[in-house]
Amino acid sequence: MQYVKIKDSIVEQIEAGMLAPRQKLPAERKLAESFDTTRVTLREALSLLEAEGRIYREDRRGWFISPQPLRYDPKQRGAFSELAQSQNRTPKTELISAKAILANKLAARLLKLPPFSDVYQIDRVRYLEDRPVAYVTHYSNPQQFPNLLDFEVINSISDVYHDHFSVQYQQTHYRISTSSLLGDVAQALRATSGTPSLVVERINYDQQGQLISCDIEYWRHDAISVESLVELG
Repeated sequence: MQYVKIKDSIVEQIEAGMLAPRQKLPAERKLAESFDTTRVTLREALSLLEAEGRIYREDRRGWFISPQPLRYDPKQRGAFSELAQSQNRTPKTELISAKAILANKLAARLLKLPPFSDVYQIDRVRYLEDRPVAYVTHYSNPQQFPNLLDFEVINSISDVYHDHFSVQYQQTHYRISTSSLLGDVAQALRATSGTPSLVVERINYDQQGQLISCDIEYWRHDAISVESLVELG
């Protein structure tokens, strides 16, 4: 199948260092001409490469070679910036919004809230080397943290809990699933609608085992690798 041969050819160039991380590929028309194929066949090859995490697409900008993914260990607690810097990456966080809202279905389910409860919703975008890679939504209960939004919530919200409310995460329940980037999330990550996504859902508990907050992280699937060392026996 021609599209598989095209895919393999591009993989060989990536692995040989001929195509560098974050390098932009030629336009689809030019690539199709280079491989003497149709744009339909070329797009099948590009779709395979995207599914494998080899390349990513930015809306209206084209295709790029994916950098090495960020290694993400659920067992390790720490700020995103610290995790990225420990792997020689350049992190940045952008605050999209921070507001009190009537709990939506997802927030009410994760925080086990009764109907018509208020919640704080904090939306942020995580960047690596100026590329948006994750959209993070944080929910918490205003009754537990009545003036949370008066503090700096761009980077580590857990530090705010610790420093201003004497509350720290003691236990976190993780759920990892796959999805697609859609709507405002896709737009914030400069992704085309339907781009594959890895979803990391975290439910956080304090020292007394009380449920205090939750996070939903929508990652570009090529930007993250979930790894953990488990001691057996």
